[in-house]
Amino acid sequence: MVVGAIAGATGCDKLGLGNGASPTAPSGAPTAGSTIVYTAVGASDANGVGSSAECLPLTDCPNGKGYVPVTVRALAAQGFKVTNLNLGIPTAVIGRDFQTLGQQYNRTILGNFIDNEMTFVQTNATVVTIFAGLNEVNVITAALGGGAGASNPNAYIDTQVKAFGVDYTMLLVGIRLRAGSPRIVILNPPNAAGLPFLAGSSLAQRQAAQRAAVGMTTTVVNPLASSSVSVIDLMCDARSYVASNYASDGLHPNDAGYAFIAGEVVKAITGASYPSPQSSCSGMTIVPAS
Repeated sequence: MVVGAIAGATGCDKLGLGNGASPTAPSGAPTAGSTIVYTAVGASDANGVGSSAECLPLTDCPNGKGYVPVTVRALAAQGFKVTNLNLGIPTAVIGRDFQTLGQQYNRTILGNFIDNEMTFVQTNATVVTIFAGLNEVNVITAALGGGAGASNPNAYIDTQVKAFGVDYTMLLVGIRLRAGSPRIVILNPPNAAGLPFLAGSSLAQRQAAQRAAVGMTTTVVNPLASSSVSVIDLMCDARSYVASNYASDGLHPNDAGYAFIAGEVVKAITGASYPSPQSSCSGMTIVPAS
């Protein structure tokens, strides 16, 4: 039933996604000492994979070093009463289409945000964070490596970016239908071509990863910034490309990387406003375009 409602809502943007409006937009920053009901939607990043204290999915993890538990502790230190539900599923992607595509090209994907996380967002959530994009980039490049889009890889990438946008709209509308008008904080994906895990990859793979990540950030995520949606601009944050902010796998942040992300999440949750993402930056052109 939720999917049917979403299909009806997306056609006329009834929920004001990405157009600077919302019928019941959150009213300013939370007041000191108030209660924050925080649901985190994400993949292994939400569980702090790569940190010195990873969290099991759907568990209370007060001492975790991922950005979700670090955010919770920082909010509590500022005097807020915080309840948290961390829905992160390692390897998850945004929608069933990316899950199916990844599995087709031998990637392990244990779930997706729309089917396995959206429907469990707390109905009284006042804050929801979302971080999607990097697993989807890896799915796209795996598909290209398996022969998909052979005649026109750029067109294939662009088609997948559009599919990511459709999924993101469905995810946001579903969250709104379930929780009403929480403050939504989205992290845009950084340019995967600049992350350590692709440092030794071919130029063609890095070009494909860059095209996918930049397309997701600039055409899907950044336009969602509005009075009720804050976008944390990892794409244009130089700290996203500092190798010492990453674990040994080169993909997941380490304690330092998660700490800087959590710092931005806290600002986005508690501030009366948050800076809009940049329309262009050096992080978008780390490798020459194909």
